[in-house]
Amino acid sequence: MKKIIIDIEFYKRLFTLALPIAIQNFISSSLNMVDTLMIGKIGETPIAAVAQANKIFFLFTLILFGINSGGSSFTAQFWSKKDIKGIRKVLGICLVSGGIAAIIFSIGAIFFPKELMYVFAKDTEVIDLGSQYLRIVAFSYLITAITFSYSILLRSTGEAVIPMVISMISLGVNTLLNWTFIFGHFGFNPMGVRGAAIATVIARVVELGLFLWIVYKKNTSLAASFKEMIDISSDFMKAFYKTTIFVILNEFIWALGTTLYSIAYGRMGKEAVVSISISSNVEQIAMVIFFGISSACGVMLGNEIGYGNEKKAFSYAKRFAIIGPILALIMGVIVVITSPLILSIFNISQNVYLDSTKIIAIFALILPFKVFNLFTVVGILRSGGDTTYGLAMDAAGVWLIGVPFAFIGGLVLNLPIYWVFALVSSEELFKAIFGLRRLLSKKWIHNLVNHMG
Repeated sequence: MKKIIIDIEFYKRLFTLALPIAIQNFISSSLNMVDTLMIGKIGETPIAAVAQANKIFFLFTLILFGINSGGSSFTAQFWSKKDIKGIRKVLGICLVSGGIAAIIFSIGAIFFPKELMYVFAKDTEVIDLGSQYLRIVAFSYLITAITFSYSILLRSTGEAVIPMVISMISLGVNTLLNWTFIFGHFGFNPMGVRGAAIATVIARVVELGLFLWIVYKKNTSLAASFKEMIDISSDFMKAFYKTTIFVILNEFIWALGTTLYSIAYGRMGKEAVVSISISSNVEQIAMVIFFGISSACGVMLGNEIGYGNEKKAFSYAKRFAIIGPILALIMGVIVVITSPLILSIFNISQNVYLDSTKIIAIFALILPFKVFNLFTVVGILRSGGDTTYGLAMDAAGVWLIGVPFAFIGGLVLNLPIYWVFALVSSEELFKAIFGLRRLLSKKWIHNLVNHMG
């Protein structure tokens, strides 16, 4: 325990990586909160419409995260060897894979928005408004796929400040355009949810332009030529996907399960959807520091494994497993104390306010387990290429516990939304047991890049 507290080198590296990533995640979560707040000013129905429409985007981004999280594991280990060519090959694979996913999701959202909305909602007004939003925002999906790759892979090379600064600018652009288009300023007519969608597309274009300009102007490790990105041998491709395919499957299966949660919540009524939507925004902001630390964890462990320092990697992993839940306990207390103030900002009914308060309290209780699982699956196991175990953990938790409880609790027993949320959240307890066993076994430590190039 003493080494955990006084290891200056560990905390210096952690702080340097985690702080910019946490700030970037905070900005992204703040953007969602700003969207919800602004749209909330025009009523609960628009909140529900945009929240449910964004379930499609949520599913899409988790697939992107799977692709690029797998790429990040390779990039961190390549970076420890200063293998720039290897990093640029990884970038090429991530861009192509993410682009294919973006095209598929864009086609669905542009041509079949009502059919997709019907999956998540039963209120006709929610479906109509959500369809309007979805058809427009779909044009940002391909742009998002490209920026995702540059953002995550830059972090893996220690360049965490660039994505943070670009996110700050994107937040400012999106907030200003939201205010302009949703409510009608600077000569524009009020456009409501359509305005929010247009603002998102423009902000994404600005974000991509900034990424490409800075990456190539600074000649970073990702400043690849087209030839460097496609000069990939079949052996390299096989080695990459042998590990990464399980990360993609992990995110997709987990995302599909959480999408089914949304379907169950959507069938419980508009108030349930609004309560979950608002609580999710609070949850996202509470989690930003932990997403930052888990990303830093993956990079630090990946670097040490790439160097061949497996003993040090295991030591770092144990520290992250202790630090995470302790910080989560503190964050849980803060969330509960501040929740009345946060909820008072929203224009919501008393029932929604009370339900949201209870959901946030349950989230605070489960947070230490949730953070431990995040660090284990995303930070520790993936850094060592142990992606199959992470897939098994998440899939079992979601599909054996979360999904059945969501539908039984919400649609069979007709329990209140906060009790359904509590039942669904119990999956985190199950996953924590198996995650701890795997961490201590050391079976997750693998050098991924020894024979790649």
